[in-house]
Amino acid sequence: MSEVGGVAGDRLRSFIERIERLEEERATIAVDIREVYAEAKANGFDPKIMRQVVKLRKMESGDRQEQEAMLEIYKEALGMEAPVEPQPIDV
Repeated sequence: MSEVGGVAGDRLRSFIERIERLEEERATIAVDIREVYAEAKANGFDPKIMRQVVKLRKMESGDRQEQEAMLEIYKEALGMEAPVEPQPIDV
C-alpha cells in the first residue's frame, strides 16, 4: 500500500471508486423513477401529487399528523380556508 503524506493511496482509491459506482447507480435509479412518474402521468395520474404522497408515506404517523395540523392552521391564518368546526361525537 502506498502512502503519501500519511494517506494510504490504495485504500483511498477503493473508497473513491465505490462512491463513483454508487453515484452511477443513483443516476440510473433517478432515471428509472422519472420514467415511472412519466408512465403514471400518461395514465392520468398527477406526478406532483404522487411525489407528495411518497413523501408523506415516508413520514411517521405522528409527524404527518402534526404537519397536516400546522398546514391547516397556516391556511386558516391566511384566509385560505374557513376554520374547521369540530364534529360532534355521537355517544
